[in-house]
Parts: sequence; C-alpha cells; structure tokens
Amino acid sequence: MENYLNSLKGRTVVVTGGSRGLGRAMVLAFCKAQARVGIVATATSDALRATLQEAHDLGFGDKPAVALGDLRDPGSAARVAAQLVSELGNIEVLVNNAGVPNVGAGSPFWKLEPDYWDRMVRTNIDGSFYLTRELTPPMIDRGFGRIVNISTGETTMVRKHLSPYGPTKAFVEAASKIFAQDLEGSGVTVNVLLPGGAVDTVADVTGQPTPGRTFVKASVMAQPILWLASDLSSGHTGRRINASLWDETLPIHERLRQAGEQIDGPPRIM
Repeated sequence: MENYLNSLKGRTVVVTGGSRGLGRAMVLAFCKAQARVGIVATATSDALRATLQEAHDLGFGDKPAVALGDLRDPGSAARVAAQLVSELGNIEVLVNNAGVPNVGAGSPFWKLEPDYWDRMVRTNIDGSFYLTRELTPPMIDRGFGRIVNISTGETTMVRKHLSPYGPTKAFVEAASKIFAQDLEGSGVTVNVLLPGGAVDTVADVTGQPTPGRTFVKASVMAQPILWLASDLSSGHTGRRINASLWDETLPIHERLRQAGEQIDGPPRIM
C-alpha cells in the first residue's frame, strides 16, 4: 500500500467548523499525520477548547491555529484567510466542513422561519465559497492545492422535511464540479467527501439521538480526507467519495471504484 502520509508532514491544512463532529475527526487525523492545522470557527466554545486540547495531547506538534470569523461575509473571510496565512504559511489544503446542521428536520418548508432558512443557506453555501475564493489564487500560483467540500448522501438532499439543508448540499456538489473544471490543469483539485450515513454525533430535533437509527462514526472521514490532501491524489478531481465505503486494504484504484464516482452530467435529483 502506498504511504501517502509522508507528504502530509508539515502540510498546511485549514478545516472550517473543525471544533466538533466531522470537523473534529478530520482535524485530529491531520494532527496525527503531523500536518500544520488551522481551525476556522465562528466563536470560542467548550467544544473548540476540547478539540484543541485533544490535538495537543496527541503530542505530534503544536495546537492547531484558530481563526474566528463569519465566513458568510466576504470581508470576514478575507481577514480569516490573511490570519491563517500569517500563522501557518501558504495554505495547501482547504476542507470546507462548516455548516448549519439539519436541526429543522421534521418541519415542512412553509413552516420554517425565514431567519432559519437564511442562516442555513448563507452558511452552507456562501460560507463554503468566500474562503475558497480567497485561498484558491495562491494555490494556482504555486501549482498545488487541495479543496475538499463536505457533503451528504443523495437521499438526504431530497428527504421530506429536510429543506433547506439537503438543497444546500446539492448546491455544494454542483459547485464542486464546476470548480474542478475551472481548475483543470492548475494542480489544484476539488473533490467532495461525505460520511455515507447519519453520523454518531448527530441528534434529532429534540437534542437526543433518534432511537433505532444506525450511525457511522465521525472517524470514518479520517483516511479518505488524508488521501485527498496528499500528493498521491494528484490528478483525481471532480470526484465524490463515500467515506464509509473507503477500504484501506484495497489498492487505490479499487478503493476509488468502490467509494468514489465522477460528478458527471446533470444532477439526478427527481
């Protein structure tokens, strides 16, 4: 098996929404790989402090850098980008994970509050764009970069009572395909990674895990995100990878056949 972890030592990585859930799992995976990690969050929190301490306790390097800001605002995103570059150096990997979870599940669309709709759409869509816009040109100039957008399963995108969460992820996937084509030949890749099921950190609208549901562990993201951030993923772009189907025992071409697919053609939603 190829040792793609070698190229991650010292690599500069930014994970948005890295204080909890999938973001936390990916931050810790990068820290174990001895990457230089930055976390973007909207504010300090107990979850953020706990993640920073756990990363430090791993003993593989310094605590991740933290940049606080509202990525829905282009000016704030620019300030976050500048701070991260100042603290970490040129950013080589961006993982767009931050988003508003589907806490509105269970409500038909006409009962959703406009503020809730606006916050989710702006966070999940605008928030994944503005920081990417800031960090992409330097990646192009250096001829290397990795952009990974975190998504969800196809059934979630169109599930009853799951608007606007599902549609925001459909937008992110369509944008990822366009970005990958825009960046073709630049050395910068754009891919989509999804956990492949409800994650064990998720809760229903009551704040408690839903009885009888099967969950995947957040740690399922660790191996595929490391490979996507590595040198050995060069040339693989415009892909959608299901983390729960990623099998490290298989050769890479078999792994990609099993867990990945090209984001080709028009979206098949209806």
